[in-house]
Amino acid sequence: MATFLPSISSVWLIIFWSSYVHAATRVYDFELGWVRANPDGQFERPTIGINGQWPIPRIEATVGDRLVVNVNNQLGNQTASLHFHGIFQNGTTEMDGSAGVSHCPIPAGSRFTYNFTVDQPGTYWYHSHNQGQYPDGLRGPLIVNDPKSPYADQYDDELVLTLSDWYYDQMPGLISSFISVANPTGAEPVPDSALMNDTQNLQIPVQPGKTYMIRLVNMAAFAAQYFWIEDHSFTIVEVDGVYTEPAETDMIYLTAAQRYSILLTTKNDTSSNFAIVGSMDQDLFDTVPPTLNPNVTSYLVYSPSAPLPSPSPLPEFTPFDDFLLTPQDRTPLLPSPSTPTHSLTLNMKMDNLLDGANYAFFNSITYVPPLLPSLYTALTTGPLATNPTIYGTNTNPFILSPNQAVEIVLNNQDPGKHPFHLHGHNFQAVYRSDENAGDYDPNAANATAAFRPTPMRRDTFMVKPNGHIVLRFTSDNPGVWLFHCHIEWHVSSGLSATFIEAPLELQKQKSRPDNAIPRDHYDACAAAKPSPIPTKGNAAGKTDSADLMDLDGATTSPRPLPPGFTGGGIAALVVSCVVGLVGVAVVAWYGAGEWEGRREGVGGGVVVVVAGREEREEREGKMVGGRRLGR
Repeated sequence: MATFLPSISSVWLIIFWSSYVHAATRVYDFELGWVRANPDGQFERPTIGINGQWPIPRIEATVGDRLVVNVNNQLGNQTASLHFHGIFQNGTTEMDGSAGVSHCPIPAGSRFTYNFTVDQPGTYWYHSHNQGQYPDGLRGPLIVNDPKSPYADQYDDELVLTLSDWYYDQMPGLISSFISVANPTGAEPVPDSALMNDTQNLQIPVQPGKTYMIRLVNMAAFAAQYFWIEDHSFTIVEVDGVYTEPAETDMIYLTAAQRYSILLTTKNDTSSNFAIVGSMDQDLFDTVPPTLNPNVTSYLVYSPSAPLPSPSPLPEFTPFDDFLLTPQDRTPLLPSPSTPTHSLTLNMKMDNLLDGANYAFFNSITYVPPLLPSLYTALTTGPLATNPTIYGTNTNPFILSPNQAVEIVLNNQDPGKHPFHLHGHNFQAVYRSDENAGDYDPNAANATAAFRPTPMRRDTFMVKPNGHIVLRFTSDNPGVWLFHCHIEWHVSSGLSATFIEAPLELQKQKSRPDNAIPRDHYDACAAAKPSPIPTKGNAAGKTDSADLMDLDGATTSPRPLPPGFTGGGIAALVVSCVVGLVGVAVVAWYGAGEWEGRREGVGGGVVVVVAGREEREEREGKMVGGRRLGR
């Protein structure tokens, strides 16, 4: 049974002082490699560890610190990357860690350095952003402490709790089976178990009458989780790095990638212990295996000698609605009267392409990684960097002018819940519809009446099934940023778009010698296998100014289905083919038995080939192995 202990990683601190500022450079040396892990005690499997250990280290910093993360990829058989989820990377878009977007994947055997300043307080996490890799273990919490927190004097101690789902099979094989003609409906693999702090039955010793700030991070590949502590309420004070006005509740819902900070005051009575429960949202699963335990239980331990109680059944889940939170800074609804606006609509759906597999789409385009990182296209194409064509159709590119109020209208034309995340920013949730509300209609009566004057901000918001959400942010961070669903299966199947923000300003920014792309980033591209990855030109790698609009050779998705084909039709076709193959196998097996009997001189049949068909002429009807030969 696991016991909670603070996670302390080895960090070398180089302290810089001035008369006004105290900042630190925190250096983490990470060697990625394979280890064995069995976090739920049911199945041991290869897992991606750091410095020979898993769970991987927590990264910690204080507002204003510089983080230097030196990565040595010793996985041997996989490339890698690290994305620092929720960190805006102001001025350092190349450090965002999205392989194929902000830099090339880190090849096996190569070294790569992330170097950036963190000026945002709050609860974050870091994870691979490369080929669906992080559910194999490469994900951990990133905490940015804030001496000026508005809640700093309201708690006695601090804890970090991670939630996650866990798969016994490794991601490459799971993704191959998921995006396959054999899975035409796009049913996502269901996790094998749920974890809390990468274990189960965690015990957290607490003192009576104390207040704890608990930082919660859902590091899941797929499953959202309901979270509660039996017989306790708590107060929400931060989500995704944004301080909130205090909001009391006894249950919250965390989608994949969301974070919360809560204040929990313990009881004065120490005679009992209490269950802490995370429960995976089974509405997300196409099927629920009968062996699945969707819950993970930990314990608030007031008394080591008291029993650890099993959680009580709940009649229903009643989590707090994060849309109702108010940011503590009370930033008003965008745009301000003097700010220009830019509105874009993203219609998302799931559908099949000509290869028979199921994909995810924004505006009928499924994302395919380009030949070279989109950031390098933005930096090397001069004035044409403002033309979305050069980034390739399947990167789903949108050009954002600087310092505009950008509105995203996202229509979920799918019967599932989807958590959407924006790199480089957080956004205001201006409006979120109920389930099955259909597409947003800006011309409907009172369409804007429900817009909140001080909407909540966070970097990951959920849109409800067959509903819509309206999001707004300011384009004040030049860079190349992904906008995507944070269900990892849907990232793999193409549910991403690329926002190229102020590309001409970005070119000026990165032309300064003190802010240029580091040499080791280009080295990663040169070391790529089976051939180097280009670092200049359009999405097809063409660099001549006369050819930048020519996308011949760019990566693309499979072609659309012919008119009239549907996912259901493909499913029926697949089932028919499988049944047909089984039938052929049975006939072959049956025939092989007959031939074996004749070969032994039983039955005396003769095989005659006529127009490509085999016809048997039986001269005797005798029994072989219980089967009658002949007529």
